[in-house]
Amino acid sequence: MTPTRTLTRDEARRIIVRAQLLDADRPGDVVEVGEQLGYIKIDPTATIAPCEHTVLWSRIGWSYEPGQLQKAVELDRLLFEFEGAFRPVSLLPLMLPVMRTWPRRESSRQWLEANAAFRADVLARLEREGPLLASDIPDTAQVDRAPDGWYGKNQVPHMLDFLARQGEVAIVGREGRHRRWDIAERVYPRDLPEYDEPEAERLLDERRLQAAGLAKQKSPWTRNGMAGEPVQVEGSKWRFRADPAALAALDEGDADGRDDPGGRVAFLNPYDSVLFDRPRLQEVFEFEYVLEQFKPAAQRRYGYFAHPILMGDRFVGMLDAEVDRKNDVLRVHAVHEFLPFEPEEHDIVQAELAELGNWLGMPVTGAPER
Repeated sequence: MTPTRTLTRDEARRIIVRAQLLDADRPGDVVEVGEQLGYIKIDPTATIAPCEHTVLWSRIGWSYEPGQLQKAVELDRLLFEFEGAFRPVSLLPLMLPVMRTWPRRESSRQWLEANAAFRADVLARLEREGPLLASDIPDTAQVDRAPDGWYGKNQVPHMLDFLARQGEVAIVGREGRHRRWDIAERVYPRDLPEYDEPEAERLLDERRLQAAGLAKQKSPWTRNGMAGEPVQVEGSKWRFRADPAALAALDEGDADGRDDPGGRVAFLNPYDSVLFDRPRLQEVFEFEYVLEQFKPAAQRRYGYFAHPILMGDRFVGMLDAEVDRKNDVLRVHAVHEFLPFEPEEHDIVQAELAELGNWLGMPVTGAPER
């Protein structure tokens, strides 16, 4: 039996940073980011910019413009919106087997059955008049779902989300933050490859591990199952799985004797995918990340929506900043340093702040000087 490979902590972090496209080699475009990450979270909280745009800027850099994402979704149809994220169309065939058996929760099935006529009304109107906003579709529900804090009394958004999960309807684009819906067959590509559910799930596990690079075996956060190769990480008792391509890239660099180009500074939106697996952050990066958005102001240490600062393969601080729309400036309240920055590190962070201001098209004010 081949012994399980052991990675150093540095190697483990390097694999994760590379998989998340946060190393020195920046990706070329929006679709490349979507294909590698598997999803780009959508969230309207915009102390600096909405999540989907800061995620892409932190990878692509100064050349990223929000219109590129809209083009990839609405014109090129290489990305699609599903359950609060933009995803690559290459994942759609792997998602369809589960979508076709949704819902599995009895209460959801009962609601759909009780609203069969309402469901038919929504599909018929989209077929006849789509694409449409939810506000363009009458609420003819026979049975209401209780308000849940995200939706009001109108049942149309509920029905559209249910139909989207079943693959019957799809989001064709947005007007501001409002989704525009259509019949799925007019949005999704035709002649997609077919997979049965076990095969689709296996391939999804592989894609999730590809995006993670390295994750705990059967991680409930990454949902990578037993994909990839078993590895150990020095100092950890966890059983890890590593993406084979990531291991090969690590070995190729070592074999060629090439210097690792290293990382860079990245300001990460609190909903960035690299931050989602909190246990892995603690185990591999020794970074205990807590989003303070929902804490009372008096209990916040770093700020309402502070962005973690990644430098190379280490989390070194938190950026508390927001766009001041009244004065049209990026206002930096604080750069919290976990350990005092060296002069060179301070300069690199300052340069990245200037780049962020340039991308936003506004000056940066309040940044600490030395």
